[in-house]
Amino acid sequence: MDEFHQKKFQGQHIKKIQIGNTPFDVLTFDQVADYAVALAKEHRFPASYIVTPNVDHVLRLANQPELKPIYEKADLSLADGMPVVWASQIAGEPLPERVTGADLLPELIRRAHVEGMSVFLMGGPPGSADLAMERFIDQFPGLKIETYCPPFGFEKDPLENQRLLREINDFCPDFLFVGLGSPKQEIWIYENRNRLKVGLCLGIGAAIEFAAGTLARAPYWMQKSGTEWMYRLAMDPKRLAKRYWGNMAFLGVLVDQLKKRKNIR
Repeated sequence: MDEFHQKKFQGQHIKKIQIGNTPFDVLTFDQVADYAVALAKEHRFPASYIVTPNVDHVLRLANQPELKPIYEKADLSLADGMPVVWASQIAGEPLPERVTGADLLPELIRRAHVEGMSVFLMGGPPGSADLAMERFIDQFPGLKIETYCPPFGFEKDPLENQRLLREINDFCPDFLFVGLGSPKQEIWIYENRNRLKVGLCLGIGAAIEFAAGTLARAPYWMQKSGTEWMYRLAMDPKRLAKRYWGNMAFLGVLVDQLKKRKNIR
């Protein structure tokens, strides 16, 4: 982690907690947005990046420790899921709230428009990034924005990956939003961060589809109550049933967090 992240932001030290093998930064949504804008303006090299782990990520890191450096070296690691927030509460080190890629995307684009910063949307199903761009331009006239949807398997094709990097670097955006799904987006950002001329990279999963209107998001009350997963399961049971069943293993993480808290006492 860089010195800026290790020390403090806006005059305060950033507290970090651990859930399973996954680190999380203890910040509110507004603090994250402020920090993201500050990072994007610096245009560091290698590129700064933010990850938003949820239950899937926590369980994946327990079984694939080789992925841990991706999360440890991120400028911010944020809880994208209420079960992660509940686990932090059980551990006695509560995260103030969940901070999702789906919420960060529109907020950072709003701030980019105000600040005159540029945005690049990468990934999503074919056409979704362009639809999202059109909607954002309607909402924020004059927004500096570009998109690119790489073909399936591009990351295994050096020529195609180079073409993608050229598209991004020619635009040199302040914000690069990567919607490839996890862990593909995190791995790609981590492996290419020293070839990217961008201010800040964020892996945002399905957020491009939400912004495009091609994928419906759960009602607000479900997002806040931690039941958004039920809505997504109902919308796509074939794809998500096995994943969510596997997430029952997170109960073991909760038990471990409770044991750690008792041992500390």
